[in-house]
Amino acid sequence: MKILNAEALREKPRAILFDLDDTLYEYAGPHERAMAAVRSKVERSLKVVPAQFNSAFRLAREEVKKTLGATASSHNRLLYFQRMIELLGLNSQPAIALDLEQTYWRTLMTTARLYPGAEETLIELRAAGLPLALVTDLTAQIQFRKLVYFGIDRYFDSIVTSEEAGVDKVGLKPFEIAAAKLELQPGDRVWFIGDAECDVVASKKVLNAATFQKLHPGASAPRIHEGVDGTFHAFADFRDWARGIIASA
Repeated sequence: MKILNAEALREKPRAILFDLDDTLYEYAGPHERAMAAVRSKVERSLKVVPAQFNSAFRLAREEVKKTLGATASSHNRLLYFQRMIELLGLNSQPAIALDLEQTYWRTLMTTARLYPGAEETLIELRAAGLPLALVTDLTAQIQFRKLVYFGIDRYFDSIVTSEEAGVDKVGLKPFEIAAAKLELQPGDRVWFIGDAECDVVASKKVLNAATFQKLHPGASAPRIHEGVDGTFHAFADFRDWARGIIASA
């Protein structure tokens, strides 16, 4: 745990907001395994070599994101796989696209694990009477499935997805909705815990939040985002530090 701006972290928060992907669980490893499962299935069923798959998927993802902008649908794997199949010259194949999407999410969820100490941190913060909210990009169905799979859905008082907000967190509205759900007032001290720079910027702009960057495992020289007030690798370290702030209030 490293404090970068002690002044911003002196007060007990009125509420704490969390990101989900790559904050409460590691996304990168499970994503790679999920993509490997999809790639293997495409190679077997469509007779596509890895280089073709990689190129078509990369282009499909870029096209979908460019078309949809910073919205929940821009993260939709079904759209990625649909467009990938089209780019491979096979026309639209709904059954195949659906099968690939199911393969991706089934593999990701069955191989993903919460970061050590993440659930214990949520439990302790709730026991301290602090309202907790989750603010996350992507569609509600997928993010809700993750929360239920991990068994942490019951810890959050409010959940906001970019599908509900109509725009990703970078568009600010998800944080505005979270503030309304939590009935936050101007001047209320709020903490936000995430891993992405755009989330830090947005949470500060909307909520003037004190921000914590969850550093990814194995990063020997991680890039610290501008404006971050504290960083941590292990949830146990964050929990131990937060306990002192909360208890002293």
